[in-house]
Amino acid sequence: MDEPIPVTRDVDHGVAKLMPDVDRDRAWLLTVDGAPQSYVDLDEPTHLEFEYARRLGHVLDVVAEPELPLDVLHLGGGALTLPRYVAVTRPGSRQDVVEADRGLLELVAEHLPLPEGSGVTVHGADARAWLEAAPDGSADVIVADVFGGSRVPAHLTSLTYARAAARVLRADGVYLANLADAAPFAFLRAQLATFGAVFQELALIAEPAVLRGRRFGNAVLVASRQPVETAALIRLVASDAFPARLEQGLAVREFIGSARPVRDEDAVPSPEPPDGAFGIG
Repeated sequence: MDEPIPVTRDVDHGVAKLMPDVDRDRAWLLTVDGAPQSYVDLDEPTHLEFEYARRLGHVLDVVAEPELPLDVLHLGGGALTLPRYVAVTRPGSRQDVVEADRGLLELVAEHLPLPEGSGVTVHGADARAWLEAAPDGSADVIVADVFGGSRVPAHLTSLTYARAAARVLRADGVYLANLADAAPFAFLRAQLATFGAVFQELALIAEPAVLRGRRFGNAVLVASRQPVETAALIRLVASDAFPARLEQGLAVREFIGSARPVRDEDAVPSPEPPDGAFGIG
């Protein structure tokens, strides 16, 4: 059997590269312009290599009874890591994936195809434009993992965008976002203030070193109208290979401090990460 070889291709928003993992058969790392975007193990789609992906997976595990199918809208596609995860852990789920980079979608479809009957439909479109056109109450979960290069685009950070997400979610739906920041957390605090203006329940999941401002890193935002099963979630994120902490309630309000919700005209992308900030977890 031939050894897998790296694949490099110009896509719409940069240069994408698929690199095989020498330690796992049929496992691949996707980078765009050198920034890690996704990791997929085609033989074991429940294996989530990136730390933030595992945390998103933990939330997806507790938002409903085990194996209960969900309607999930993924904003940002990458190599479709989490859609593959949900397809296996919650069979019968209906999932839409919205990815603006059509060239990237073509690369992934060619080299990392979805299995037949996955229930995943992929759309080449802008995430906010798709969200604003989506039907009311059509999703149980929205997962936002959109990065232009290594930054969350500004138009996916505003109060108008948060309200669109709330409209598309069902009453018991949950919004999840992969965000990145470092002290003094101007971007992250503003995002919490923005979604806190729309959703009654907020939680934040990150490594303690990130929350203490010791380094740049990912943080998972969890927003909902109704409480999420946080006791189970706290145990899951704390027992991870790279343990994380879940903050909620008063701790989140104190973290927000004087930050205000973001208006469209004031929206900015997330900060540029320092070199080497995004290793594989």
